[in-house]
Amino acid sequence: MTARMSSPSSTPVRQSSVRAHNLALVLNTVANRANPPSRAAVAAATGLTRATVSALVDDLIEGGLLIELDPPPRTGAGRPAAGLALTSAGPAGLGLEINVDYLAACVVDLTGAVRQRFIEHADQRPAAAADALAALGGLAARARLAAEADGLVVAGATLAVPGLVSAGVVRVAPNLGWQDVAAPALLREVPELAGLPVTVDNEANLAALGELRVAGGEQTFLYVSGEIGIGAGLVIDGELYRGARGWSGEIGHLTVDPDGKPCRCGATGCLEQYAGQEALAADEPGAAAALGIALSTVVNLLDVPVIVLGGAYAPYFERLRDGIEAELRRRVLTAGLAPVTLRAARLGADAAVRGAADTVIRGVRDDPAGWLRRAG
Repeated sequence: MTARMSSPSSTPVRQSSVRAHNLALVLNTVANRANPPSRAAVAAATGLTRATVSALVDDLIEGGLLIELDPPPRTGAGRPAAGLALTSAGPAGLGLEINVDYLAACVVDLTGAVRQRFIEHADQRPAAAADALAALGGLAARARLAAEADGLVVAGATLAVPGLVSAGVVRVAPNLGWQDVAAPALLREVPELAGLPVTVDNEANLAALGELRVAGGEQTFLYVSGEIGIGAGLVIDGELYRGARGWSGEIGHLTVDPDGKPCRCGATGCLEQYAGQEALAADEPGAAAALGIALSTVVNLLDVPVIVLGGAYAPYFERLRDGIEAELRRRVLTAGLAPVTLRAARLGADAAVRGAADTVIRGVRDDPAGWLRRAG
């Protein structure tokens, strides 16, 4: 008896799914081009027919995602083609960040440009989670109203927090004293944010994603976020590595001195006690060496070629560089064969809040059909 084989082609594909896929394909083709492509160029790049591309482009223009630019002056025979570009007057992402000593909000449009930015410096450790989030909600409301006055439509918000996040809940944020905080639900209690899609993620992960967008050809790197605590985001081949439960990157709790200072997490000798923002501000000796020891461990384990220092580390980069590189040369097994590149974050201290806003924008780019349904 001949076994009956099922074929993938026997599964019907909904026309709406094909359209959604093609809308995203066209939009991202335009978004990823250095120069505005014509409709014909998009058709050539995607393999879609010109008629299909033209219809999809019309939908994207009508939905406020693309604009068609005036063609350049004629320089020869034939009519120059008009180029396509992302609009700067459509959907926008609201990025929010709560950290130990500040609150931040920013709005990024579809092109990736920052349109609004607000920051308030205040120690959040004495505040209850609900009170801190209410204060952040007020900042978020100001940012959203300012963005809408500027002609933008906020598509959603993402919150960056210095802690472990799972299923939309901040499971633990030791430096804030939080445990099992449903942050998005609390933020939606702010009237100006009611009904807005809100997600939450670890601040170092979001900072790494923000840095990835401006990192040029770098697709594999370790982003280290130096604040009161220290977190890390690992990007491999252009994708964020989260770990089995989404909790990877807690580099601040690598042990650099087993018999050392007590940490807020309950252990002793954690990196953040020697190289966190407070240690840097006090100009304590050994911060660079402690960082170098921890980073050497990561490089030996994961073979990352690039380390990016962000957050509060960015302005201290030149002060830290020599000490870190000395430890990397001493401790990384392959240092003589393939030295690790160490650099400061291009987004500086804004990387997490920018990365948070970018996740909203990426969601629109990856699912323009969903945005068109909402906007309609």
